[in-house]
Amino acid sequence: MKVNDQELLDRIRSPFTKELGFRQLIETYQKPVYQVIRRMVLIHEDADDLTQNTFIKAYKALDRFEGNSTLFTWLYRIATNESLTFLEKKKKRFFFSLDDHQEKLEAYVDQSPSLTGEEIQVKLQKSLLKLPDKQRLVFHLKYEEDLTYEEIAQITGTSVGALKASYHHAVKKIEQALTQE
Repeated sequence: MKVNDQELLDRIRSPFTKELGFRQLIETYQKPVYQVIRRMVLIHEDADDLTQNTFIKAYKALDRFEGNSTLFTWLYRIATNESLTFLEKKKKRFFFSLDDHQEKLEAYVDQSPSLTGEEIQVKLQKSLLKLPDKQRLVFHLKYEEDLTYEEIAQITGTSVGALKASYHHAVKKIEQALTQE
């Protein structure tokens, strides 16, 4: 049963249907939230944990949700912030240089059964890993999630102009990486 954002919010805000409403929120948005996180962190277990953290944070903050954006956009913003924070902490915690971190993720791409073995797909994934985290996020949201720049701006809190520039730079870097290999 598909429900719209307002119905979900009404159910979540009612003490009688709060649990049901939140369960429906998770059922509605869990897969897309997981996908955006997975594309950022690559490893299933990390993406699973971050998806759970995203919904925990959303649950705690739902009474402060003002409705200035859709629930989808609001959840994506929480998810992307969780992903970026996780990646930063992971790099610092393990004292990875950017190159070491990239090499570990590239090795994961090579060995991952969840990614197709097609050569171009592996090259694309590796070239995406060379992008700065925020640029990679913008590329994923625009190219793979097919979101508008306005939706991405709401998610990331970045201006549309900056997003267009970031996406353009990401595409150029990916093209350059793919043609060099």
